[in-house]
Amino acid sequence: MKILIVGPSPTRSKGGMATVIEEIVNDEKLNKQYDIDVYESYIDGNIFVRIFYSFFAFIKFCLTKKNYDLYHVHVASRGSTFRKGLYIDVIKKWKKKVILHIHGAQYLSFFDSISVHKQKRVIEILKNADLVIALSEYWKSAFEEKFNLTNCRVLENGIDMTRLAPAIQDSRLHQEAFLALGRIGQRKGTYDLIRAVEVARKTVPNIKCYLAGDGDIDKVRNLIKSKHLEDNIQVVGWANFEKKLELLKAVSTVVLPSYDEGLPMSILEGMACGKTIISTPVGAIPEVVTKENGILVPVGNVKALSEAMIRCCVDEAMMNNVSKENIEKIKNNYSMECMHKKLLAFYHDLEEA
Repeated sequence: MKILIVGPSPTRSKGGMATVIEEIVNDEKLNKQYDIDVYESYIDGNIFVRIFYSFFAFIKFCLTKKNYDLYHVHVASRGSTFRKGLYIDVIKKWKKKVILHIHGAQYLSFFDSISVHKQKRVIEILKNADLVIALSEYWKSAFEEKFNLTNCRVLENGIDMTRLAPAIQDSRLHQEAFLALGRIGQRKGTYDLIRAVEVARKTVPNIKCYLAGDGDIDKVRNLIKSKHLEDNIQVVGWANFEKKLELLKAVSTVVLPSYDEGLPMSILEGMACGKTIISTPVGAIPEVVTKENGILVPVGNVKALSEAMIRCCVDEAMMNNVSKENIEKIKNNYSMECMHKKLLAFYHDLEEA
């Protein structure tokens, strides 16, 4: 069976969706069983680059990509949904099978914010798919309830533990260092994190936090400077895999005080490296992070966040226990092998249907 993965470019776009696509396309077991190609429907750039590329990518798709048996389409919220809806319309006209793989952390709030006419279109797109993939049981239940879906299954993001293994180290090393991976801005809780470091510094003067991602980089750097936190917080900007690995080696805790999430790759990557996790109970995070393997703090609660960071700096026993627990949890539930085993089953079921 020939399968075409449709989504953002693994090499010319940033974010968790591109990372997942890259891992699927490069997996040897999947490619031994199926003939898998990738089609880049989107690349990063200014608005003119994005519109121009997306338009001609869709035209090229319509003219040249009919010879596949199954299309695995990756989608986020907002414009991504409506763009991919056009792809699905074409695929169904070809009488081919399609998987719609939803990644957006704000998918339900996006749906609630649009007009009734657009809501009907979103539901039509979802129901036209032969299979809708959700990132967790939380999102599966939410999609089924919101959209009355009967074609939804769960596929958790998977982590390549072999590539991340060099970042596994004694949790007592760099115990006062933290890493926030992901878009820098309000939704990811960046401003709460800055205030929490400001508070925690009074107890742990050497506390260090790295912010790695795109987004409000200049605004955040100016805020850090105004608070005289340059020695405690470093804005790294976007980090490729090599830089990400370097940062993971330099910390013992990954912190993500988000307001909305799906199933964050940054948390799974941190766990795979044996890092303690500090996060918030949003999206699918409580399915992954519990009191046994991390600390969950209320959304927007700077005091609780600073206290959690201080605890990670001083509680060696907790850090050591959590480190071992997280590595095992990823290995048994969220490894690339687990993800691809499930995905193979989905492909097989659609092949036989």
